Amino acid sequence: MSSTPDTPRPGLRGLASLGALWPFVRRHLPLFVSWLLALAVSSAATLVLPTVARQVIDHGFSAASAINRTFALAFVVTAVLAVATAARLFFVSLLGERVVADLRGRLYAHLIGLDMEFHDRSRSGELVSRLSADSELLRGVIGSTMSVALRSTVTVIGSLVMLFVTSPRLAAWALLGIPLAVLPIVLGARRLQKMARASQDRVADANTLAAETLGAVRTVQAHAREPYERARFGAALDATLAAARRRIGTQSIVTAVAIVLFFGAIVTVLWMGAHDVVDGRMSTGALGQFVLYALIGGGSVGALAEVWNELQRAAGGMGRIAELLREQPRLALPEAPSDLPAPLRGEIRFDDVVFHYPQRPDHAALDGFTLHVRPGETVALVGPSGAGKSTVLSLLLRFHDPDAGSVSLDGMDLRTLDPLQLREHIALVPQQPALFAASAAENIRYGRLEASDEALRAAARAAEAEGFISELPQGFDTELGERGARLSGGQQQRVAIARALLKDAPVLLLDEATSALDAQSERAVQQALERLMAGRTTLVIAHRLATVLKADRIVVMERGRIIAQGTHAELLAQGGLYAELARLQFID
Repeated sequence: MSSTPDTPRPGLRGLASLGALWPFVRRHLPLFVSWLLALAVSSAATLVLPTVARQVIDHGFSAASAINRTFALAFVVTAVLAVATAARLFFVSLLGERVVADLRGRLYAHLIGLDMEFHDRSRSGELVSRLSADSELLRGVIGSTMSVALRSTVTVIGSLVMLFVTSPRLAAWALLGIPLAVLPIVLGARRLQKMARASQDRVADANTLAAETLGAVRTVQAHAREPYERARFGAALDATLAAARRRIGTQSIVTAVAIVLFFGAIVTVLWMGAHDVVDGRMSTGALGQFVLYALIGGGSVGALAEVWNELQRAAGGMGRIAELLREQPRLALPEAPSDLPAPLRGEIRFDDVVFHYPQRPDHAALDGFTLHVRPGETVALVGPSGAGKSTVLSLLLRFHDPDAGSVSLDGMDLRTLDPLQLREHIALVPQQPALFAASAAENIRYGRLEASDEALRAAARAAEAEGFISELPQGFDTELGERGARLSGGQQQRVAIARALLKDAPVLLLDEATSALDAQSERAVQQALERLMAGRTTLVIAHRLATVLKADRIVVMERGRIIAQGTHAELLAQGGLYAELARLQFID
């Protein structure tokens, strides 16, 4: 498989993706330096131990004073090793936690800042998987794997140096075994990289499926599809396990071959050293020292083999995260955004707008759409599904930019404005209310975070929501559950309307805002909305024509174009699509 910018490359080049972690590590430089110092001390103490052992073997038993001195030295070295190792683990573990927290925060902030075009083509479950599972891989890399890798590298180099100091001839022979141990690691790197990426992809698939199914659990249970969904998720888990099994099997084989080759070479060299002791060319203590350095170096090489495999997995995870961090909004943000006038009058213009959704480039959602909404005017958009009504609201919120033409607010092209400032002046009540797993008060206050409790209750009262909220176990402090699951559809809609009422924005967008209400609640909320719409520019989308009869103007849309506009009576007199819709709803 050819490597692309979005696909981590095998071997050392694939590990280069881990370099993207450095900016996050650099933020915690004191911790990083402390870890390096503790690592240096612990590695040095480890390399000193075989020298102490040589002293014990060659001279430690000649006199009581020598025994005391030698074993006191051994105790001091061991104590230094213990303290330095504990410090190393503390610093690197804390570093890992902080770096991953920073990385997650950066990724989350980046994701919620990307435009609708990205989110329309992405699966939320996969994004959550990258935010969680892939980040956990990196936590292990920084908090453990990276430390083991550097420690093992230092130990291997130090052991090689001390092997040559102890016996250059035997060390030269031992050096021949290292390439043999490294060879399977290098050869297996490419395959392991692909397997690691495939394994992580299967985990993301399973997480995505679980998120989608749990999010639609009412539909699943209503259709009695629990066995079907269990089977689907079981198949996804089987695919995950199969990919993991292949990766683990290859990783195990690479590790085993590396260790066998390395220790096979060491055993051969030690056989030669034993003959040197017998022939008097080396002392017993020197051979013991050589053996310990060989064991330390061999163990470190084995650790490096395992670490290499973990680094390959982490490189795949970081590559997936880097893909998201490289995503850029398609909306062109102005370098010096213009400020909206204060107070905002709310004059809206669509001038010959053409727009295609990226997923449907051959179908124009809006085609030559021109509309002028005067300040304080209430305009209703009606028409069949797919006519482009919701697209009008999306462009006004600048979720997308038009392919041709322009959209302006108070004479200012939306492309010259900061989207955050623009949206602060617009209140939206969507057809499907988006409620959070928080209290009723927090959900309503989402419209205006600094609002007082009195203003919050007034908004709930105007939306006919105060009554049922007060009857909840903890009133306004009651948790509504995920997506407002503890409320009925009509109650959810009224909470969303209260949120828009609290925002008190000069431009109001109502997308089937009363569609989920019963007749009594609809009349009450319609009165509240009429009071809210007074003096504000309002765009209303409604399939139920009874909700738009009092609009100043009704705009009839079909296939992204305006085909008629006027009052209810005028449109009935003209006949056409609106008259047919009215006949179906009011007569049939």
